Amino acid sequence: MLTERMREFVLDLELVVAAESRPGARAAEVAEALRGLLGSGDVLRPEHMEPAPDGYRQHVVHVDPLSRFSVVSLVWLPGQQTPVHDHVCWCVVGVLRGREEEICYELDEAGVPHQRSTSHNAPGEVCWLVPPKGDVHRVRNDGDSLAVSIHVYGADIGKLGTSINRVYPEPAGEHAHTGFPLAGD
Repeated sequence: MLTERMREFVLDLELVVAAESRPGARAAEVAEALRGLLGSGDVLRPEHMEPAPDGYRQHVVHVDPLSRFSVVSLVWLPGQQTPVHDHVCWCVVGVLRGREEEICYELDEAGVPHQRSTSHNAPGEVCWLVPPKGDVHRVRNDGDSLAVSIHVYGADIGKLGTSINRVYPEPAGEHAHTGFPLAGD
């Protein structure tokens, strides 16, 4: 079951994906819709904001019946992070609560990731990525409280289980990840 505001957001997404087929343009339009959602009150049901002690938790909130997109909440306790990874599809991320650090990487000729940039995203901030370029990153909760972000993926995450395409070796000098997502609802 969705909140009323999430139901409206899903209807907006259905219009976007029906009207725009180019992945980059689609992600940009989804980002605008997500910005509007983040400041609108009750967005997620309480069960979609439950963390897990062993790793960040992924809750599938909605899957489009035509498999064009999925809405997922990721819930992070302080210090939890992803491995360095890339994606199977375009992705739009908005921070609902807490703070997330995103480290972006470039791959050298041998496929080894090297840090390119770091950003700190607070509530209301939205970013997106479109494979195959510029989508290698690591995300973590670098704050001292619970972080919740809403992700819109251009694939059926209910079937795939994850948006991660490949996991890369840990770059020299970085700490290993604290766990893969734990399945939610």
